[in-house]
Amino acid sequence: MYPAAFDYYAPASVSEALSLLAKNGDAKLIAGGHSLLPQMKLRLATPSALIDIGKIADLKGISDLGDKISLGALTTHHEVEHSALLRNSCPLLPEVASHIGDRQVRNRGTIGGSLAHADPAADYPAAMLALGAVVEVQGGSGKRTINADDLFTGLFSTALNSNEILTAVHVPKTDAKGNGVAYAKFPHPASRYAVAGVAVWVNIQNDTVQDIRIGVTGASDHAQRATKAEAALKGKPMNEDNVAAAAKLASDGLTTIGDMYASSDYRAHLVQALALDALNKAHHRAHGWH
Repeated sequence: MYPAAFDYYAPASVSEALSLLAKNGDAKLIAGGHSLLPQMKLRLATPSALIDIGKIADLKGISDLGDKISLGALTTHHEVEHSALLRNSCPLLPEVASHIGDRQVRNRGTIGGSLAHADPAADYPAAMLALGAVVEVQGGSGKRTINADDLFTGLFSTALNSNEILTAVHVPKTDAKGNGVAYAKFPHPASRYAVAGVAVWVNIQNDTVQDIRIGVTGASDHAQRATKAEAALKGKPMNEDNVAAAAKLASDGLTTIGDMYASSDYRAHLVQALALDALNKAHHRAHGWH
């Protein structure tokens, strides 16, 4: 099937893109296009116009901002995976990017497009929650920031307004002593999306968990934190018994979904198993036991 007819625009700046959005009520932004174009081919999406932001230079690049790293929305998964800066200072993101799709997808897909699309089985959302990332968005009334905890609101839904563009992602550096990160995923064998995925960031000092964040993707209609598992470990030694007990709580509070491939109960089980794997890896990495 062919897409319905549409107008095509290629703005050179964010302000020009925002102006086009304002003039074309049902227009869609496009960057890598891996999510939108298949929907258009099936006529599940029929926008009257596409606004291609792929040529906007201000949305590209990975920058060191001192205590954090900024990624332009057009940063590709390949660039995230192979960034020396990220591998040294925020290794969770390259690890997660390496799990996305295949080589073709990683070369074209963008971090901003993935987050704005908010597919419930996408990989990045779990990492954003685990890292406590912040996204920067720009609309007709100016710029604002959204914490990752508030970004994902439902099935393919985010806190972005329809007239806003996600312009950048800010993530903290996690290379200080005592920090450990990990991502564990059970991929769908065809799509490579996460049937379930768990990302962990933990800070351990004097053998005690000072802080921890656990993000879960794939299991529910949107990515969420496993707050009960976090609470079970915070302030305690990260020993085998405590980690096992926390992992069993990783699916508590999640309304897990079921489909033809995996039932709701199976996804809940996967979350617990993946949480155990990710927590153990993050623990080892926090101590330098690679």
